[in-house]
Amino acid sequence: MEDLIEDEATFYSKAELYWKEVNPTVDGMLGGYGSISSIDINGSKKFLYKFLGEGPGKTGTGCALDCGAGIGRITKRLLLPLFRTVDLVDVTQEFLDKAKTYLGEEAKRVGNYFCCGLQDFHPQAGRYDVIWIQWVIGHLTDDHLVEFLRRCRSSLRPDGLIVIKDNVSYEGVVPDHVDSSMCRDLPLLRQIVARAGLTILCEEQQQNFPEEIYQVHTLALR
Repeated sequence: MEDLIEDEATFYSKAELYWKEVNPTVDGMLGGYGSISSIDINGSKKFLYKFLGEGPGKTGTGCALDCGAGIGRITKRLLLPLFRTVDLVDVTQEFLDKAKTYLGEEAKRVGNYFCCGLQDFHPQAGRYDVIWIQWVIGHLTDDHLVEFLRRCRSSLRPDGLIVIKDNVSYEGVVPDHVDSSMCRDLPLLRQIVARAGLTILCEEQQQNFPEEIYQVHTLALR
């Protein structure tokens, strides 16, 4: 992927500028596909339920981290109903400001709002049961994604889980010059996961999304 990026600093700054111009709404977070939000959330719930509960190897429900959280769409619909506390991290301060009202009464259970790009974000060691990373890995270079996943691994509680949910290309790396991101294929994503010292516990394709968008896969890592 790095060979497709002329200048790393420009790659990140262009993405920041792009998101600063996006409306702080669900439709804005989903690139005009706000109608798929419920399908997305329901698919994510079904996936996550496999790992939560009591017993050996099951993931706790104390604290979750929403990466690339935007206005808190996933925090509101998926994470806050399942976890006692949720932290949000996003590169756009306006989105995090909006989240404080969008989340309503449940915002009181948000622990932290971190305004930071994931390439620079260092989650607290041993804090999280689940780290949810959705539609944001394309904004990281391969090396920065590996490093971020390693930091995430160190920030998990016992039996904690990292979940990546994102678009995957059919072959190779496909650049998007509009929002300054990259879409990787599954073999490359699996290589990155392995480089980070993580194992894929489960991998599924999200169903019932519009045919014109890239297929979306969800991976549970530990």
